[in-house]
Amino acid sequence: MRQLSISLAAAASLMTGFAASAAGAPVCAADNTAVAVKPDYSITNRPPKSERLFHSKEVEKQIARVKAMLTNKKLAWMFENCFPNTIDTTVHFRKGADGKNDTFVYTGDIHAMWLRDSGAQVWPYVQFANEDKELKDMLEGVIRRQFKCIIIDPYANAFNDGPTGGNWMSDLTDMKPELHERKWEIDSLCYPLRLAYEYWKVTGDASIFDEEWLEAMEKIYATFVEQQRKEGKGSYRFQRKTERALDTLNNDGWGAPVKPCGLIVSSFRPSDDATTLQFLVPSNFFAVASLRKAAEILEEVNGKPDFAAKCTALADEVETALKKHATYNHPEFGTIYAFEVDGFGNHLLMDDANVPSLLAMPYLDEMDVNDPIYQNTRRFVWSDSNPYFFRGEKGEGIGGPHIGYDMAWPMSIMMKAFTSTDDNEIKECLTMLLNTDAGKGFMHESFNVDNPDDFTREWFAWQNTLFGELIMKLVKEGKIDLLNSIEA
Repeated sequence: MRQLSISLAAAASLMTGFAASAAGAPVCAADNTAVAVKPDYSITNRPPKSERLFHSKEVEKQIARVKAMLTNKKLAWMFENCFPNTIDTTVHFRKGADGKNDTFVYTGDIHAMWLRDSGAQVWPYVQFANEDKELKDMLEGVIRRQFKCIIIDPYANAFNDGPTGGNWMSDLTDMKPELHERKWEIDSLCYPLRLAYEYWKVTGDASIFDEEWLEAMEKIYATFVEQQRKEGKGSYRFQRKTERALDTLNNDGWGAPVKPCGLIVSSFRPSDDATTLQFLVPSNFFAVASLRKAAEILEEVNGKPDFAAKCTALADEVETALKKHATYNHPEFGTIYAFEVDGFGNHLLMDDANVPSLLAMPYLDEMDVNDPIYQNTRRFVWSDSNPYFFRGEKGEGIGGPHIGYDMAWPMSIMMKAFTSTDDNEIKECLTMLLNTDAGKGFMHESFNVDNPDDFTREWFAWQNTLFGELIMKLVKEGKIDLLNSIEA
């Protein structure tokens, strides 16, 4: 479970718009709800320039370019607030002890680096790396830091900036002082591969694929194989003393039983909640795509065809198992993908907002958006048949047990837009995002579908930058008229 590591007051001092200001709505500190004051869209809610952690001339150029195209003042304001939020407030770029670029990335209000979040937070900036040397260096630093983290412990999901210890050192698992949290999640090893591969394809810079990369890749492969559970339960166990059932694993820390079938166990979901059935389907699809990217790097850059072949064979095995075990014949929607399975024939039918999710699979290049089973699944997850789909007076979307009833995640609405081929649907998603920000000009972790002023996490950089990424994508696709037709 993600816990606040700084006070709201401290967060507000860094994020200008997160307290009473001329630009944003005042906050009632007692319950984190907003007083209804219309913000001034001409005043940015970004931190003052002197307080921004990193500056990119190309990102600033893109912000100005896109804002000039947008006639909806609130949309332009929210884009300017959100798109640079990661580099404004969470990026700590420096030289490491080895003299190479090193970048530690906070999630926002938690001063720790999640492999998943950090890979997703900086992803939208990779496209500009060739136009901004400092930005390219910062991105290289994120990738190198991620490889170092994986070498420390491939089972950990979140890391400290050094061996500082933290809130979860008492967890019953193999904790180290460098770890913030040690929840085994498949996607924690996939996001670094996705980021490194894209960086290489955009920049042509293969220098990141050095000995540390090879050591990290050996650990990734070995961890995936161990968590196929063919040779027993493996080395990973996790328990926590907590009142939250999904913050610990049952069966003495091993989790629910699985029947080995080629799929990979993920003890926790991208939400950091424990899985119910440990073969998490969207994360297994992500592993397939990531292993194939790794194989290409190992073949073309490192000249290691044998290792590349092992990664490809593992990807093929997992993909075959997904075809056999991951689908379910739903009486209303037809053949769909289950969220979790166990190899015994049991299927958990739901979706969670956190990415990778069933909804987001095409976004992560796990499958084609027109895949008929995906399309059936997409209709299922955005319906009342999904137990974690919430619809209310002010909005709708997918949530999850991490926050609970009636709390939809803007991330799910963004993923619906990212994976949509219908302009009207995209417009509906964007309108909802603009109308559920509680006047802050930023995305939140979740909001109450009946009252958007009831929200969680005022400073969550991934969702902010993801919103900017969505707008950039639509601009690139020439959908300016669509963006300017929004009334919110």
